[in-house]
Amino acid sequence: MKLYIGNKNYSSWSLRAWLMAAKSDIKFDEVLLQLDTDSFYKQLQSISPTLKVPTLLDGDITVWDSLSICVYINDRYLSGAAWPQDPKQKAKARSLACEMHSGFHALRNALPMNIRARRYVELSPAVQQEIARMDSIWSQQMAEFAPCQTQGTWLFGQWSIADMMFAPVVMRFFTYEIEVSQASRAYMEFIVSQPEMQTWITAAKIETEIVDADEAGVDR
Repeated sequence: MKLYIGNKNYSSWSLRAWLMAAKSDIKFDEVLLQLDTDSFYKQLQSISPTLKVPTLLDGDITVWDSLSICVYINDRYLSGAAWPQDPKQKAKARSLACEMHSGFHALRNALPMNIRARRYVELSPAVQQEIARMDSIWSQQMAEFAPCQTQGTWLFGQWSIADMMFAPVVMRFFTYEIEVSQASRAYMEFIVSQPEMQTWITAAKIETEIVDADEAGVDR
């Protein structure tokens, strides 16, 4: 299995797929490509029909979307364990994962993932609205599954694809010092404390490449 990803400092979609593979404890080779370079597209020409990362190669199977990669790993290697088993919770987890996958465009554009930075960005009403929605999701899940509001946990008590999808937003909120509820902050701190996340963050911080399009805001 090979997982093609972009710069760990910037590539939020790559983080989702990589974290899923790492949490699943499956063996895979990581192929790191430099975003916004000619070599990036040349290396993907024979691999991904979209010329984007992440792309997963597993034998003769190619999967080229972050959520699809998560679902593929879950179906093939985890017997569906990366969704809650209760039908009601499973439906909610899928809905939240898909909401993150297809939505929050204002937040994504204004607050690109940039792990090694600490920045200030003036928040538009649209971004503030999406931050409020994110805070609502996390705080509601913590209220249901966390033993107390100051101790975070996975969104559904055990890790799921939903957590994989929201992990890059956690990193965005730390970078731009976004104010959220105590419960949401506990979730954020729980996510970054995970060994797999620490591995990714450590690698991201030592990267030196700069992608200008993702350098939003001014230094704190």
